[in-house]
Amino acid sequence: MALFKKRTVGKPGEWYYCLEHQKVEEGPECPAKDRFGPYASRQEAEHAMATAREKNLQWENDPRWHDASARGEDDQG
Repeated sequence: MALFKKRTVGKPGEWYYCLEHQKVEEGPECPAKDRFGPYASRQEAEHAMATAREKNLQWENDPRWHDASARGEDDQG
């Protein structure tokens, strides 16, 4: 018995953004490797790329994720 069942039909109300086709889909139409989601609404899925950019920017500027060695500083203080 497989651990994960492959779902071929999406659920109504589950929204995804397909990176391959650059479009919003209701239910998973494209492979998981090519999509963001699920989102609770079509509007959230439509803004998936903007949300990803914002989160990436937050991560890049978060000092908790950048230690001294990554900046080339001496860790021994």
